[in-house]
Amino acid sequence: MRAFAVVWVMLYHVTSYGLSLPEIIEFGYMAVDLFFVLSGFLIGEQLLSPYAAGSEPHWWQFYLRRAFRILPAYLVMVMLYFAVPAIRESEGIQPLWQFLTFTQNMCADYFRARAFSHAWSLCIEEHFYLILPPIVWLLARKPSATRIAMVAIVLLLGGMALRAWLWQHSVAPFLHIASGEGDFFTRYIEKIYNPTFTRLDGLLAGVLLAVVKVFRPGWWTWAMVRSRCFLAGGLIGVAAAMYMPSPGYASAVSSFPLLSASFACIVLASSGPKHWAGLVPGVFPIATMAFSLYLAHKPVYQLIHSHFDAQLQDANLLALCVYGGGALAAGSLLYLTVERPGVRLCAFILNRRRRRLGSDADGSFVADARVP
Repeated sequence: MRAFAVVWVMLYHVTSYGLSLPEIIEFGYMAVDLFFVLSGFLIGEQLLSPYAAGSEPHWWQFYLRRAFRILPAYLVMVMLYFAVPAIRESEGIQPLWQFLTFTQNMCADYFRARAFSHAWSLCIEEHFYLILPPIVWLLARKPSATRIAMVAIVLLLGGMALRAWLWQHSVAPFLHIASGEGDFFTRYIEKIYNPTFTRLDGLLAGVLLAVVKVFRPGWWTWAMVRSRCFLAGGLIGVAAAMYMPSPGYASAVSSFPLLSASFACIVLASSGPKHWAGLVPGVFPIATMAFSLYLAHKPVYQLIHSHFDAQLQDANLLALCVYGGGALAAGSLLYLTVERPGVRLCAFILNRRRRRLGSDADGSFVADARVP
């Protein structure tokens, strides 16, 4: 599913350079919600599985894996954006400290500084990595389905109420400003779309999916047998979200939970041992490089546009191949030279520590050298 998500968002971004693509591509911004669901599901399962086995996660290993998985490629792209202005998709860029502290999404200046703006979703991911482990630890002290349900309901309804309040007080007063500084779309992006505290729906849906898989395996097996029904329901939900006017009050309040639940159904349907998504040629390498592709595609688009725009005019298929091939090449380069070496370095550190401590007879230390 990571492959579908990253391709969808890449196609969405390339349309800003004049390419004509099928209408569904204009909803490519929804792919970020799919990323959030996938992240919540995968990270949630990673943290919850040890509790189901009667042990506890090694928190330092979790944070080490996340750091080596995310930071090297991300920091390289930050360095390039500030050192090579030619790759910026807009002249303005937010201060360096906001990128280094992952607060770029909370301090967005969407009108003046849109360069590397797609890093907003990475900020939310990093915040999620920081806050989920202590929440899991607290809930695991006295595990209870009721407590988990209450936390989920509070987060869901609280997010909807907060977005409704923000729309009424921070966005609606600017509906009459269609363009320019302070226009309502910019306000919507800055106040509702980008901040972490308004975008927890997808992560929550993914974690709840992981809870079911880990602690209710019978329910999970039942759902796997009916995966086609969940797939159909998820696709219907995504289609319904597409028909909601956006940005608008109804979509601001309810489209995020609708999309999150729908994508959770699709993720569930694709989680079987022989799921349909894995049958598509080329899916595995694209999924493996999804993070690097996401980081690198927009600056590559900008370079291609700056140097070859005249040659690609009125050549839609050729332009798509050039933009797509350039993004794939840059993403592959970033993955092979930065992201994968970081993953392998983390595995080396964990393996060396495991060898130094030896095989743990009492199970107090179990190092997993795989870095998801």
